[in-house]
Amino acid sequence: MAVRIEQVDLPGIGVRHDVLTQTGRRVSVLTQRSGERTLAVFDVDDPDSCRDPITLTDDEAEALAELLGASVMLGQLAALRDHTAGLYTEQIAVGAASPFVGRALGDTRARTRTGASIVALLRDGGVVPSPGPEAPLQTGDLLVAVGTREGLDALARLIADGAN
Repeated sequence: MAVRIEQVDLPGIGVRHDVLTQTGRRVSVLTQRSGERTLAVFDVDDPDSCRDPITLTDDEAEALAELLGASVMLGQLAALRDHTAGLYTEQIAVGAASPFVGRALGDTRARTRTGASIVALLRDGGVVPSPGPEAPLQTGDLLVAVGTREGLDALARLIADGAN
C-alpha cells in the first residue's frame, strides 16, 4: 500500500506535510519559514485537533529522520534475508587494528574481493545508507553488508586484517 502524504501551504507560516496512516491518523510535520519544525499527531475523532505538538531542534529532527530511515532500511534488509535463500545480512565492526581505519571505504574493494556488498555504515547512533567509496572508515563503525555466508565471512576477515 502506498503512503499518502499531503502538502498544505500555510501562507506567512510555512508548509505542513501530513502523513495519513492506515488507521486514519494524521501525523504532520510543520516546517515554518524560520526553519523551525514541529511534529504533531492529530486526534482520531477530531482531525483538526492536535495533541501535544513537539517542536524539534535541527539536531533532533535529523536524529529522528536517521532513526526512522535506519529502522526502515534494516527492516527491509531483514525481510529480504528471510525471503531469499542463501542471502544474509550482517553487521561487521571496524576494529582499531583494521588496516582500513582512516581510509576510504573504496580502498577495501570489498565487493570485488568478497562478493558481499556494504549497504550502510552505522556510526555514533546514525546511519549512512549506501555509503560511497569515498566514505572514511573509523574505529567502531559498523558496516551493514549483504551477501552469501562465504562472502560475509571473507568481508569480516578483510575488514579485520586485510586478508580475504
